[in-house]
Amino acid sequence: MSHSSEPRDDEQAASLESGRQAEPRPVGVKLGPLGWARFIWRQLTSMRVALLLLLLLAVAAVPGSLFPQRSADPNGVTKYFTDHPDLAPWLDRISMFDVYSSPWFAAVYVLLFISLIGCVLPRIKHHWQALFSKPPKTPARLERLETYERLTVDAAPDAVVDAADRILKSRRYRRARFDRPARRSVPAGVSVSAERGYARETGNLVFHLALVGVLLAVGAGSGVGYYGQRVIVQGTTFPNTLSSYDSFSAGRWVDGSNLTPFEITLDSFTTEYADTLADVQSGAYGQAIDYTAAVTVHQPDGTTSAEQIKVNHPLNIDGTNVFLLGNGYAPVITVRDANGEVVFSDPVPFLPQGANLTSLGIVKVTDIEPEQLGLVGYFYPTAQEAHEGISTSVYPALDNPVLSLNVYAGDLGVDQGVPKSVYTLDIDTLTQIAGGTAETSALQLKPGETVDLPEGRGTITFDEVRPYVSLELRNDASQVWVLAFALTAVIGLLSSLFIPRRRVWVVATPETSDTVDAPGRTVVEVAGLARGDDHTLDEAVTRIVARLREELGEPAPTVPDDVAEPGDPETDEHARGR
Repeated sequence: MSHSSEPRDDEQAASLESGRQAEPRPVGVKLGPLGWARFIWRQLTSMRVALLLLLLLAVAAVPGSLFPQRSADPNGVTKYFTDHPDLAPWLDRISMFDVYSSPWFAAVYVLLFISLIGCVLPRIKHHWQALFSKPPKTPARLERLETYERLTVDAAPDAVVDAADRILKSRRYRRARFDRPARRSVPAGVSVSAERGYARETGNLVFHLALVGVLLAVGAGSGVGYYGQRVIVQGTTFPNTLSSYDSFSAGRWVDGSNLTPFEITLDSFTTEYADTLADVQSGAYGQAIDYTAAVTVHQPDGTTSAEQIKVNHPLNIDGTNVFLLGNGYAPVITVRDANGEVVFSDPVPFLPQGANLTSLGIVKVTDIEPEQLGLVGYFYPTAQEAHEGISTSVYPALDNPVLSLNVYAGDLGVDQGVPKSVYTLDIDTLTQIAGGTAETSALQLKPGETVDLPEGRGTITFDEVRPYVSLELRNDASQVWVLAFALTAVIGLLSSLFIPRRRVWVVATPETSDTVDAPGRTVVEVAGLARGDDHTLDEAVTRIVARLREELGEPAPTVPDDVAEPGDPETDEHARGR
């Protein structure tokens, strides 16, 4: 098969060729410095990036719970370096022991803060403009909306719109009237456009602003707050000075020299234990039920006040909260040298090792000749021999207190200028002279008893037992702000979740003579549109229609006997007049 074609005209061919040459080619847009800055800012301030940064912040905080932090557990960091000498320096280079003050954590924190601000501010501007703008004009075809009802009344169109305006006003809708132009066979009418639910967007913005407030408050609080721990034995006083703390951690802008001046004296500490027959049968015998620390607070002006500290009921002193963390026993031990001179006399806090408060304590006697003495003690509040030569405590109260001491002699290393914990004793370089494999058995004492030290080195007296408490003092001025912003965020979130955002239109149009036998009535169309999920929209429109009938004196529609039950699709379509 052959195809025939006429030769192309020279002018037409030239025109086509020139058109091809003039066709513009796609050229990539080149961004200058300002363009790149705008692009980065738009990406950073998008909600998607804000959510990613929030997730990244949560992930960045995970190492803070996996590795000991210098601010909270400096001894744990030291132990980690000892246990992992090769890995620890590398972790320290990337701030694994100072996660929350590291540059990379601060970078994520600041970027999240900027992203939230950049997301919220444009929305606030847009929302502010929307609050003072009129509701949108009435759509041309209301029957296409998701909720629609139609009825015919005897009132004039203006009277219908007046009644609808009053009803919508009583339901706190923002309203605006519009004239509806004629279209096809439908004459011109009047309408009222209404909307409500702007508090939903307001709540959403309040929620995000409150999150920013929480970030600010937490950041400021970490810089101006401080906390520390202190063990106080009954009958002793703790002054709120930096040197009096057992451990102390302060914010970036706190130097510890201007702490709130006050003193706390521990007057007594009482514990209530479960000791009834029912407790024995339930296995709760010996468990602590309640702790109460009675203290006296001394103010700088000389005034005093008697206070109580309980678990979960801290004491507030001029903005400093005092928490009760733990408790134990502190045997009062007196050591005399061979000449009868007192070289040590102090209550020594012993650390509990179990529920029945079997406790371990260290005593370092440095001012004794011919050698320094280190005592490793075990205290049993209610002592009972478990095996031959081995005792244990069977109840946490002081029913049968016994103190057992192993004695070591030698250089304790306290004069070398290296800080050493008062709760540990390095026995590798010491000679054991009592207890263990030594010729002298471990020294056993009850309150008021005195025993001789081996080799005529002196005597040890177990004077009495005093309870002690472990307190944490925390000063954080941002707590009130964090709580206020958190509550505000909750209120904003609830508002954004449960306040519906909807629009309602009511249109009144005169009924035409070519559509009905008796002209002069008014066709009323009521429609609603939800902005988001609104399961109550149908009910709201139905109530508006019912109220409108009542206002206009129209009888409620009757359902014939042969119509299906409510809920049937045919009944619903008939009632809505679709």
